Amino acid sequence: MLMRQIEDEILPFCLQRNIGVIAYSPMHNGLLSGRMTCERVAALPNTDWRVNFNPAFREPHLSRNLELVEFLREIGERHGRSVAEVAIAWTLRHPAVTGAIVGARRAEQVDGFVGAKDFRLSESEIAEIEARLPESVDLMSLG
Repeated sequence: MLMRQIEDEILPFCLQRNIGVIAYSPMHNGLLSGRMTCERVAALPNTDWRVNFNPAFREPHLSRNLELVEFLREIGERHGRSVAEVAIAWTLRHPAVTGAIVGARRAEQVDGFVGAKDFRLSESEIAEIEARLPESVDLMSLG
């Protein structure tokens, strides 16, 4: 959701050629898990690479991203789903995306997103989400 550079050219290319795409980190390193707050990010240690190298975890991006999380929470509540499930379902909505690598540090975290495999967003919900997506951040260009 936060790094969308592949949507215009790569995903259509892969879809046209029947090449599956596996999305990496659809919860953007925990940011879209529904558990991050400004306070939690501020408390991350200086050694945490997200704070040092990922602009999505710094202002002005952080506040916009957390606003998106609250909107995803609203959509999830409509269906009894978590923020993580909504973020993963949005990722899996694209027909070229055949899977997603979703990380967890503890086994119990899987319970918060495993339901995404069966969850489908409606076209109107996808449109609602896309209307609220912040500007994509290209981490590769930050060298």
